[in-house]
Amino acid sequence: MPFRSAMSGASLVTASLTALAVLGLSACDSDPDTGSAARTGPSVIAPGQPGEGNRTLSAEDAEKQRADDDSPNSADVSYARMMIQHHAQALKMTELVPKQAESGRIKKLAERISSAQGPEIEAMRGWLKNHGEKEKDEKGTGGHEHAGMPGMATEAQLKKLRAARGKAFDQLFLTLMITHHEGAITMATDVKSQGNNVQVEEMADDVVAQQTSEISRMREML
Repeated sequence: MPFRSAMSGASLVTASLTALAVLGLSACDSDPDTGSAARTGPSVIAPGQPGEGNRTLSAEDAEKQRADDDSPNSADVSYARMMIQHHAQALKMTELVPKQAESGRIKKLAERISSAQGPEIEAMRGWLKNHGEKEKDEKGTGGHEHAGMPGMATEAQLKKLRAARGKAFDQLFLTLMITHHEGAITMATDVKSQGNNVQVEEMADDVVAQQTSEISRMREML
């Protein structure tokens, strides 16, 4: 009997220690310092609209609000301004095609380019107006020196194009327009990585898709 009593006492001690260990683990699991607040991060104070007080947002809600904010940045505005000028030069080149080109395929291509880029110019002008931006910056430019935009033909090249006829015109037109399209794709790719506005990104996507297809078509004509 004494032996059994000693064993019973030891068992009680072991059980008590086990229970304390379990309680300790439970306390760690329910520690308020490592609970839901820690998982979601600290709260963020968000300024309210005019006449409204500030709001307290969770870190998750604040991040979502930042993700939903597609306010135009300087890259978006510069892209719209520059692409208006870029497209305008392409239209000047296509205007020469009906009287100077020999190839019927080039004439049809020029019609497609004109019918696409004319409305795109108006869309970008509308976008600038809707966001309170002028078509030209304070210097009176489109946000970039004319000759510095990728793919733009020089005045000497345009002069040569205006003077060309027949097959010579066709070859020069294709060469200049391929380079012009490649420049537009470069600009569109840049704004997709640097801009913030969803509408500008969608317009840039259209430029990349359409002009990539047209480059392939023009290379087949050379």
